[in-house]
Formats: sequence, C-alpha cells, structure tokens
Amino acid sequence: MNKLVCVAGMTGSGKRIISDYFAGKGFYFIRFGQITLDEIIKRKLKPTENNQKIIREEIRKKYGMDAYAKLNLAKIKKFLKKGNVVVDGLYSWSEYKFLKNIFGKKMTTIAVFSPPEMRYERLSKRSPGKEDKELRDHHFNKTEAKKRDFNEIKNIEKGGPIAMADYTILNTKDLDYFTKQIEEVFKKIQSKLR
Repeated sequence: MNKLVCVAGMTGSGKRIISDYFAGKGFYFIRFGQITLDEIIKRKLKPTENNQKIIREEIRKKYGMDAYAKLNLAKIKKFLKKGNVVVDGLYSWSEYKFLKNIFGKKMTTIAVFSPPEMRYERLSKRSPGKEDKELRDHHFNKTEAKKRDFNEIKNIEKGGPIAMADYTILNTKDLDYFTKQIEEVFKKIQSKLR
C-alpha cells in the first residue's frame, strides 16, 4: 500500500529539508505552496509576504479552506498509483481533514518545529539564486515572517495539522541533529510500507 506523507510546520521550520529527504528516497514530491508561487510568477509579482497572502486568500475564497489539497488531489492520486508521495506544506486543518477522509491510514503527517526566533533568522538569511525558478528560497525579514505566522495561525488553521501529526521532528540545533531525526522517522514509516 503506497503511502502519502504530509509535512506540516511554520515557515522556515525545515519542511523542505524533510520533503527533499523523502524525495531523495524515491517518494514523488508535491509542494502545496507552489500553486501560490506559480501565480506570483504568472503575475510577475515579487514574492513578498503581502503578495503571497493576497493570492492565498484569493485561492481559498474561490475553492475553500481545503483549496490546496483539492487542487493537488488529482496529482496525489496519480502519483500514489506509481509509488509513495511526500507533500511539502500541509497548511490548514481543513486540508488535513479533506486528505484524511480520502486516504485514511495511507496518510501520515510529520510536523516540524523550530522556535520563532530561529525561523526568523533563517528566513532573513535566505537568498534565492538565479536557478531558483520555483521561488523555493524566498526571503522574509523578521516583520514579514512574524506577520505570516500570525496570519497562518489565525486565518488558515495551521496549528491543526501540527497538533495532530503522527510524528514531530525538532529542528532546534544543527543539521546533523535534524537529519538524524528525519532518518529515524523515515525508517519508522518505511517499516509500515512492508
């Protein structure tokens, strides 16, 4: 039975590192937030927090609070027929419930936690290179990052998937410490695939 692994966490917590690890182990990769960033690119906007917020809210107004899960559902199902899938960025409680209702025990959620100040520091140091065509490394200053946190917690129910995660990984020290935890969780999930 192929597995759907969804990674939840606040901006700058380390979701991408976890998702990339699973993708490196053969999981098909889907990034929910890419819908927003593709629209940023299409509209030729800067990937500021304010521009992203406007687009996220437009999408959710049009499709509902579970919009990103709905809009990626066909891709998830297509990939699950071929193998295991990792989703980078499970945002809302509605998305969690939508996917859990469809996939049940096939779905596992990993939450990643980093303290706000640590995340804000990381986000302020991000510098997207020319090869970052998908805007995965967009920069936020501390004020933008904090504003995004408050918006996501208040307006898009971001705490729910984090609270209900099957596994929680702490990204509070160095990369080795973080990677060891990712490896341990991967082994646990892999053992359930057999």
